[in-house]
Amino acid sequence: MNKSKKLTTLAILTALAMILSFVESLVPPIVPIPGIKIGLCNVAILFVLYKLGVKEACLVSIIRVVLVSMLFGNFQSMLFSLAGAALSLTAMALLKKVPRFSLIGVSVAGAVSHNIGQIIMACIIMETNVIIYYLPFLLISGIVTGIVIGIVGALLLNRFDKILFDKTKDAPPKSKTE
Repeated sequence: MNKSKKLTTLAILTALAMILSFVESLVPPIVPIPGIKIGLCNVAILFVLYKLGVKEACLVSIIRVVLVSMLFGNFQSMLFSLAGAALSLTAMALLKKVPRFSLIGVSVAGAVSHNIGQIIMACIIMETNVIIYYLPFLLISGIVTGIVIGIVGALLLNRFDKILFDKTKDAPPKSKTE
């Protein structure tokens, strides 16, 4: 993929991740436990991770977190999101290299790691470990949402692979004599 196509693809996927974050913020909570979300934006992050690489996934994730926090959140929400995203991307990047882990398994690990990262940040900001008792609820939700996002991500990767990454599109057209 040439540089301009890659940059354009990253920009589109960053915008998609931001839109999905915004849409998710409009949906009422599915469960009455605060902070549990499905993580729709992670579909875009998984897509970038699997099709463009770890460095690109980190870039899209950081840009999304910063811009969404500036537009719809605050500095504290940015800290929570950055902690979750950093731990999540680390886990996903490592497990993606392990052949036994499917995209769904990588997604579940990312969701669970994101929740752990946010709990760690909450303990630091609130200067208490009491918040750790909230972790089992977040881990269960992380497993469920990780499976859902992994399934959606796998479906989208299969569907859009040819559209965005078809090598024959960049090649010059063949002449009739070839």
